Order: sequence, then C-alpha cells, then structure tokens
Amino acid sequence: MESLNNLIDSINSFAWGPPMLSALGFTGVLLTLGLVFMPWRKIGYGFRLLFDKSEAKGEGEIKPFNALMTALSATIGTGNIAGVATAIALGGPGAIFYMWLIALFGMATKYAEAVCAVKYREVDAEGKYVGGPMYYLRNGVGESAPELGKWLGIIFAVFGAIAAFGIGNAVQVNSMAVVLDVNFSLPTFVTGIIVAALVAFVIFGGIKRIAEVAGKLVPAMIVLYIGASVVILIVNITEIPSAIGLIFYHAFNPAAAVGGFAGAAVAAAIRFGVARGVFSNESGLGSAAIAHAAAQTDNPVRQGVIAMLGTFIDTLIVCTMTALVILTSGAWTSGENGAALTSLAFANSLPGGEYIVTVALTVFAFTTILGWSYYGERCWQFLFKEKSLVIYRIAWVIAVLSFANFKVDFVWNLSDTLNGLMAVPNLIGLILLAPIVFKVTKDYFDSEEGRGK
Repeated sequence: MESLNNLIDSINSFAWGPPMLSALGFTGVLLTLGLVFMPWRKIGYGFRLLFDKSEAKGEGEIKPFNALMTALSATIGTGNIAGVATAIALGGPGAIFYMWLIALFGMATKYAEAVCAVKYREVDAEGKYVGGPMYYLRNGVGESAPELGKWLGIIFAVFGAIAAFGIGNAVQVNSMAVVLDVNFSLPTFVTGIIVAALVAFVIFGGIKRIAEVAGKLVPAMIVLYIGASVVILIVNITEIPSAIGLIFYHAFNPAAAVGGFAGAAVAAAIRFGVARGVFSNESGLGSAAIAHAAAQTDNPVRQGVIAMLGTFIDTLIVCTMTALVILTSGAWTSGENGAALTSLAFANSLPGGEYIVTVALTVFAFTTILGWSYYGERCWQFLFKEKSLVIYRIAWVIAVLSFANFKVDFVWNLSDTLNGLMAVPNLIGLILLAPIVFKVTKDYFDSEEGRGK
C-alpha cells in the first residue's frame, strides 16, 4: 500500500501541480470575463428560476430543481465536512480563501458546463435524454474538429467512469464508516453492507429514483447542517472576526505551527484550498453537467443559471459554515484531520454537536454515492452502450462494500489524482466552446424572455 501511495503522490504532483491549478483558474476567469460577470450578477435570477414551478417546461427526464438537487447530492458530502477540515489541517486557515476564489470563478465554469450539456445532449436507445462533457466534446468540439472531439469525449468518459469510484464512492463510504465507527462503534464492514444494500435499491431505479431521493434528502440536510452551524456561530460570535482575519492573513502568509497544527506554507494553502474546493463543488470536472443534461428544459441558458447555484450553495455557503465553525471553536489547532476535526469543532461548541456531524456526513455521503453512480454509469454508457449498465451498477455496489475498509490517506490521494485527470479534457472543451457559450448567453438575455431578468 505504501508503494501505491507513493505512486499516487507522484501523479498528484502533476494532476494538482501548477499546470492544473493554472488551467482551472484560467478557464474560470476566461468564462467569467467573457460572460461579463453574469454568474455573479444573476444569482438572484437563478434562485427565482429554481423555485419557479412553471420552469419544468420542455423535454427531459427530471425537473430542473431535481437536476440541481441531484448535482448537489454529488457535491455536498465529505468535501464540505471532511474536505474543508483537511484543507485547514494541511493548508492552514488561508486555504479557505482559495476555496472561495476558485468557487467564485467556478460558477462561470459550472454554468458553461450545463449550457453545453443541454445544447449538445442526445436521446439514447431507450428514449432518455443523456449528456455531459463526453457528448459536448464529441458533438460540440467535434463540429469543427471531429477527431479531437471524438477522442476528448472518450478520454473524459474513461476518466469519469473510473474517477466516480474515487470521488463518488471510495471517499464517501470510507468517511461514513470512520465517523460511524468513532461515534457509534459501528464496525466498518457493517456500514459497508448497509450502505451497499440501500445504494443498490436506489440506483437500479435509474435517474428518476435518484432524483426523487436527492430532492427530499439534500434540502432537508442542508437546512439541518446550516442551522446547527448558525447556532454555533452565534455562540462563538465574538470569535468570527478573528477567524475571518486568520483566513485572509494566512492566504498570503505562512501559518506557523501551533498546538497540534504542524504549520503550512502559502503554497500548501493554495494547493489544498483549490484541490478541496474543486473536490467539493466539482466546477471544472464536468460531472454536474451530466445531471443537468437530463433536466426538463427548452433553453440551455436557464438550466445553466440554475446549475451555477450548485457551486454557490456548496462552497460559498456550506463550506464556509464548516470552516467558520472549525476556526471559531479553536479545534483547528488540535492536530485532528478530516471528519474527526469537524466533529470535534461541533462538539466543542454545541452539546451533541458531533452527532449532528455524523448524521449530516452520513446522509450527504450517501446521496453523493447516488449522484456519482449516475455520473459514472453515463460515462460507461457512452463507452459501452445501454445494455451494459447493469455491469457498472453491480461493480458500484461491490465497491461500496470494499472501500468502507480502506485507509483514509489512500482514499483521499486516489480521489485527488482521478479528479485532476478527469478535468483535463473537460477544460480543453470548455475553452474551445467558450465562444458558443458567450453567444447563446447574449442571445438569451437580449431576447424578450431574458431581457431585464
């Protein structure tokens, strides 16, 4: 296992080194500027669309609201609870600043992904709408460069089908197993069995069952988690200015060792802030576009505006709450890491707070497993057609059983590697398709329907 970890670390030095960080940042900035900061200006419009019951017009498999909830089910999980804690533990408080930064520009990336997903989606042999990066690479980039589009689509689908087992399966069930073992003494193998059974029941029902479950669980758990966080921040209200000060100061200055915290350079803050930010909101990976491609909509721009809310909610709201709880409680200097650090922070400030974290992480991780199962199987379908989906679903359930017992450092490293590789073809496609995204956006907001929104 040690030799495998060393190999993954060496790959990570490329996958999350300066070239990848620069590519993610460049794409987000390019799209934000090209859209004239539309994602920042239209957040209110996005929420109005989200809760507009008449918005579910046009053809598709699921309502726009449920498409976002499915996308959020795949993002709001261990990245918000364990991932934020890991970023602080390894990169210091300054890592949160870079999580915010990548999220602000990531909103434009997520918007563009959804716009392209709807614009270039297809109807499969079973009459269902399917889409995502593999399709907009093949059908969009392929319009002007057929061979490039074809191979970029295949590469993304291969990385996506495999990456799903890391970010959407291994990390999630592993974190669930650890926190349930710590707080309820539930053996990890028992967690694996229970979760595998529940996952099998849902994913064999297809996207409609996944969306229905996500549409109920995700909003309820967001309210519970944010509500508990707000209570803790009220209790620690005098520490909030200091916590915010730590974030901004250590974004540009090294964090010295204190207590159990080993210290961190600014480079570590950037690396872990960006990596955990992308792990949390998935902007740039292209994954959420797969869910939004199934939405009932007749306009890619409207679904894109709804899609960008995923990054806003996930990182700028939920992750920020986790970070402030950890910093205001003082737990960040304890030497703890991952979900254990977040649990300690909640427990220090709220009686029984660790159990709230346990419940939230368990439910969020479960819904993430569901969402990513859909992403992975759509990539598999792109490569091997519809009739082979049962093979992927069976492998997914078996993986849940297995990954519950892996060491957390191996799981996190593997997920970082697969995330980075998955982003490469997607970012190339988004840059090439950027002019089309700009055009359809301008056309919509210049039209009678979009004017004044």
